[in-house]
Amino acid sequence: MRRRLPPLNALRAFEAAARHSSFALAAEELGVTAAAVSQQVKGLEEQLQVELFRRQPCGLTLTNAGRAYLPGLTDGLDRLAAATSHLKEGQASGTITITMLASFAAGWLVPRLGRFRAQYPGIDLRIDTSRRLVDFAREDVDIAIRFGAGPFKGLQAVHLLDEELFPVVSPALLHGGLPLNRFEDLVQHQLLHDMDAHPEQPWMSWSRWFEREGLRADVAERGLFFTDSNVLVAAAVAGQGVALGRAPHLGEHLAKGRLVRLFEQSWLSDWRYYIVGPQTQFKRPLVKMLVDWLLEEARAG
Repeated sequence: MRRRLPPLNALRAFEAAARHSSFALAAEELGVTAAAVSQQVKGLEEQLQVELFRRQPCGLTLTNAGRAYLPGLTDGLDRLAAATSHLKEGQASGTITITMLASFAAGWLVPRLGRFRAQYPGIDLRIDTSRRLVDFAREDVDIAIRFGAGPFKGLQAVHLLDEELFPVVSPALLHGGLPLNRFEDLVQHQLLHDMDAHPEQPWMSWSRWFEREGLRADVAERGLFFTDSNVLVAAAVAGQGVALGRAPHLGEHLAKGRLVRLFEQSWLSDWRYYIVGPQTQFKRPLVKMLVDWLLEEARAG
């Protein structure tokens, strides 16, 4: 037998009045009159055959029954709102073009795309991994993920992620013949260098790491040099040497044991990852959904 529930408007009126301890403030929130809220609550009390509020000159006070009823009702209304929002999101459709570096797309975004597709099956993503800075005024690009110090002139920027770096190796190299117990042991190993590192990024330079650890910098100026971060990571996975691992790029490699972090030493980059674009783009419903999803994924780690 289906249970008979009180009218939704009456439940919303009670919940709002309980939060505000006022029919007038609840009415302002709900866009109705205070008399209407009072009447809705009165009808709810009559149906439940219990007093929910004590009406006093200084405002409303919940009765014991009202206090007991409120948490479950609030939770139910929150669940209903979330279910409605999720339904609307699932029905959203369209295409969003986002640009970012290929290394960030491969290491951070791609492993998460299945969750995005499950949540927003109607939204198609076009992922542009070209290295140039996009001209939003002339190109068909909605937003970008950029790695830098900011600010980004003329663009709105939302902080997405910090970047921590630390030495990483393959398990095969870690358990090979040469020791890798201390930072000084790196002197005996081949180092993998990112040639694309900007002069303002000392945290990506093996020489600067060696200097920071009190070792000779010239010892670090040898090894294999790469112009593509993805190829550098592939070389590390293949056991070709020790790399400076950029945490946002390595989640899957570390989780699946393809790479292992060495030592306790790390370096927090002064640059960060930002979602950037014209302010008007952030107001578009589809773009807002994507931005909110990206931020949620970043918070989840």
